[in-house]
Amino acid sequence: MIAWFTNLDHAAQALLATLFTWGVTALGAGMVFFFKEINRKVLDALLGFAGGVMIAASFWSLLAPSIEMSESMGIPGWMPAVIGFLAGGAFLKIVDKVIPHLHIGMETKDAEGPKTHWQRSVLLVLAITLHNIPEGLAVGIAFGALGADIEAATLSGALALALGIGLQNFPEGAAVAIPLRREGVSRAKSFWYGQLSGVVEPIAGVLGAVLVLAMRPILPYALAFAAGAMIYVVVEEVIPESQGSGNSDISTLGAMGGFALMMFLDVALG
Repeated sequence: MIAWFTNLDHAAQALLATLFTWGVTALGAGMVFFFKEINRKVLDALLGFAGGVMIAASFWSLLAPSIEMSESMGIPGWMPAVIGFLAGGAFLKIVDKVIPHLHIGMETKDAEGPKTHWQRSVLLVLAITLHNIPEGLAVGIAFGALGADIEAATLSGALALALGIGLQNFPEGAAVAIPLRREGVSRAKSFWYGQLSGVVEPIAGVLGAVLVLAMRPILPYALAFAAGAMIYVVVEEVIPESQGSGNSDISTLGAMGGFALMMFLDVALG
């Protein structure tokens, strides 16, 4: 099985890896068939866990390889990392402003972005979808980097990143589907909306892989770009959502656990 996977081109590997992360989102959304509600403390712990995974992945799987690759290419290590990181955050800021979306636990009237009359369910899905754009890009770029024949890019590291992103997608799927069910949406429709939030990951993953395969010099910038986008999501959305209900200790422990797990996966497997 591993031999078959390694023989695929890197864009195909990125597609399969992000289909896996989408599948885990669907598994999380599938919890709606068993639960109508989710304890807020559990949700906050899971959101904290997701934030911890994303922070650790941003450094070990993205920024550190970006710096190492830059130096191997004769570029000051800090330059692509800083430029790409800030560009990733700026990109998410712009997307935040132009796409209407609603964060978990907020009233519909508090939706961010342009004013719209879209349904609450659509706005919730769009909020999680925004989370998933940088995640899909990160996985795709990690697999695309394998084609650059740079020592810092390894298949085990890319697989560890996909596994970590997949694990933190589980609570994201549940965080969309279960609140919708609590508001009276049918189980089937709640599941549909929950898994739909992960559809963007295979799209972003293949796009990221193709871009870096076609333009090798942008690779260090692309890795840092994905890191910046993920950190923006964590600081602007995931962590505030996890601590907004007064469960800061629980969400913080979740973040520590997520960070430690992703660090272990990347160091041990990468």
